Amino acid sequence: MVKTANVKKLWLFIAFVAAVCVIFACVALFSNSAETVISADDETTLTLQIGNPQMTVNGMLREVDPGRGTTPVLVSDRTLMPVRAIIESVGGTVGWDEASRTVTLSYQDNVIRLVIDSTEAYLNDTLSTLDVAPTTINDRTMMPIRFIAEGFQFTVEWAQDTQTVTIRVPADEQPGDTPTTAPSETETPSDADAPTVYMTTEITPEALVEIYNQLGFQAEGNVAVKMSTGEPPNSNYLRPELIKDLVQGVNGTIVECNTAYGGSRANTAMHYQVAEDHGFTEIADVDIMDENGSLEIPIANGTTIHENFVGANLANYDSLISLAHFKGHAMAGFGGAIKNMSIGIASAEGKSWIHSGGESMTSPWGGDQDKFCEAMAEATSGVVDYLDGKVVYINVMNNISIDCDCDGNPAEPDMHDVGILASYDPVALDQACIDIVYDTDRSQSGTLIDRIESRNGLHTLEHAEEIGLGSRTHNLVSIDE
Repeated sequence: MVKTANVKKLWLFIAFVAAVCVIFACVALFSNSAETVISADDETTLTLQIGNPQMTVNGMLREVDPGRGTTPVLVSDRTLMPVRAIIESVGGTVGWDEASRTVTLSYQDNVIRLVIDSTEAYLNDTLSTLDVAPTTINDRTMMPIRFIAEGFQFTVEWAQDTQTVTIRVPADEQPGDTPTTAPSETETPSDADAPTVYMTTEITPEALVEIYNQLGFQAEGNVAVKMSTGEPPNSNYLRPELIKDLVQGVNGTIVECNTAYGGSRANTAMHYQVAEDHGFTEIADVDIMDENGSLEIPIANGTTIHENFVGANLANYDSLISLAHFKGHAMAGFGGAIKNMSIGIASAEGKSWIHSGGESMTSPWGGDQDKFCEAMAEATSGVVDYLDGKVVYINVMNNISIDCDCDGNPAEPDMHDVGILASYDPVALDQACIDIVYDTDRSQSGTLIDRIESRNGLHTLEHAEEIGLGSRTHNLVSIDE
């Protein structure tokens, strides 16, 4: 791995990007504490190993590419690794042109353009030649780390026997508190009390049980498992064979409420029939909670709505597991734990109440979009308070369409399946899923990101944090071996 002088300027910029990326990506996952790894006074040391998805930052174990299992690789004796997350974490931007397969990286006064599988690159208006071309491996764009680091005058050490790269970033070279352009400011938590979000890349019945057990949640009394029974004929609801072991293991009842938009689940008899047709009644009891009407519960910290109307049968349960399919949503932008706990637990009239931002209990249409987002966060808060906090949250990231399970003919998924995430904090959990979406190559995630942003979907998380429902800052911890 020999330093190449004629691309020094290019390396200068990319090195910064790569090093910060390592810092950013590592901090985002495997944070058993939220200790800040970048110090204004001390040198930062990053160590990564070929074929190892984990690395260290100042001796703290992290993951190279949060939630993806990506490992550094050797190509023509050059170490390559992903870079997107780091650029955005330091306030830079990443652009992608599908037609020309060009990545445009912008940071401060510098713009670099790289073409996938090409050794030609531009730093501002200067053409340079790379030893190894950027490439795509398993849908992750990979950049040469040594060229980058040496160009930026970081100290780089290579240990051939262990195939380990050590990068030392002097304190005066480290980035400051530059605002991020990513959808949240949560990827580098500095609060030791930041909630933990557990993750597994396996999507199996065994993995679902394992991640639930990781939480250590004690389901008490009558246990409700809130999930969508799915709109016929072709929605992407979580299948009974996936959830069976978990639901039966907690002796849970699958709970739902009727829809406010019509469809095959608009009344109780039809809804029970759908649950039977989709196989849920074969694995557990099913309760359409608003078959006996609505229960009004207060929202102590509401600013848009001050009461929530849930299925009356919620009163029969002592604890609840939110088992949500993470995906897009035509009105909310995305659906995860918060949507599952708000619209999902609301009665039909409560759904209209939330959708309209507290303006109507008979129609879900035509309300203010931001108030709708705020009402979802507030409705979730009301349910959590009603259950005295005896709630835990699981999101399954598979079949990730831009459309909800309330759509019987959703768009085909663009993103690959990701895994299962779980937390005691619904805000942290949904934010972790959002972070993964934004960190996925835009060729997969672009349609979902457009859906989220066109509905101002992130406002739900912003407001949820503002009212104290949870924290967007989180520690993402893999439970995979």
